[in-house]
Amino acid sequence: MALVFVGIVTLLFTFVLANDQVSGPSMQPTFEGNDRVIALRHGHVDRNDVVILNAPDEPGVLYIKRVIGLPGETVESKNDVMYINGKKIAQPYLKNSLMKGDEARGDLYTDDFTLQSKGLGKKVPADSYFVMGDHRDDSKDSRMFGYVKRSAIVGVVKFRYWPLNRLKGF
Repeated sequence: MALVFVGIVTLLFTFVLANDQVSGPSMQPTFEGNDRVIALRHGHVDRNDVVILNAPDEPGVLYIKRVIGLPGETVESKNDVMYINGKKIAQPYLKNSLMKGDEARGDLYTDDFTLQSKGLGKKVPADSYFVMGDHRDDSKDSRMFGYVKRSAIVGVVKFRYWPLNRLKGF
């Protein structure tokens, strides 16, 4: 019986689920370093999904980032407001990210940019995504390495299981 259980778990994590550990501060406050997550492989990718992806600039390394721009969309940040196709989008996951000192100084959380200013053309290409970390000023993301192809996305994060006091579904 134990062998059957091990076989089922192995099949699940090979074909259906992915397991990863968060490294670094780029997804704070949503995720902290050493958080452990489970992602659904081959799931539908949508705006604001947190995804595990093969790092485009570091072979063999996985990143965890948030999907901001979908195929065919324009992406722009101006005065700390994110615009998709010229329309303001809500980013509730950033609300607690600014430190009080930064707010008092009036520092921008996300520097102004357009896709064109990053050398990425006008729109997110077909079968690609624009991803960013939640800790915008400490994240290596599409602003640096460009678009992420769908084939580079390992899975959509669905659950944080470690640490136990921060269990959460997404």
